[in-house]
Order: sequence, then structure tokens, then C-alpha cells
Amino acid sequence: MRSLMFLLVLVLFCSLPMTSGATGAIIAAQSMCCERFTTVKVPVKLVKSYYWTSSSCAIRAIVFQTIKGRGHCVDPEATWVNGHVAKVDKRTRV
Repeated sequence: MRSLMFLLVLVLFCSLPMTSGATGAIIAAQSMCCERFTTVKVPVKLVKSYYWTSSSCAIRAIVFQTIKGRGHCVDPEATWVNGHVAKVDKRTRV
């Protein structure tokens, strides 16, 4: 019985860092703010996903995540950005 209890505590203890690290990564991604917009039009074929920056940021922006994992802050008011968002939504909706 003691070994079973020890095993249970060990499993819980080992899983704690994994869940807290994942939560920290999610919070960090959501709290990312952009200092300025990119001046380069990111090709839509390189955009894997996108997300909005937090409403607490000084500049409200969309961040395009590329296939290589880079994030590009873009102006949500730009017409090309709206086209990219629509294409990424269409591509990821299955």
C-alpha cells in the first residue's frame, strides 16, 4: 500500500512541471505585444496560423506565425492582411 501511495505521489509530482510549463507558454504567447508593424508583405503560402495580440497591448496587431516558427506583427487594417486571414481560415477549417 505504501509503495502504491509513493508511486501515485511521484506521478503527480512529475506531471506538475509539465502542466505549469504549458500554462506559462500559453500565457506568454497571449501576452506578446508588438512594438511596430512589419513593412514586408508576408507571402500567404508561408503563413501557418495567426493570432491577435492582447487588448492590453499599446498596438493592437495580428501576429502571423510562419512555417519556420517566426512571428510577424502586421497591421489588421491593411487590406492584404484581411485577405491572408481569410485564406488561412479557409485552409485551416476542415
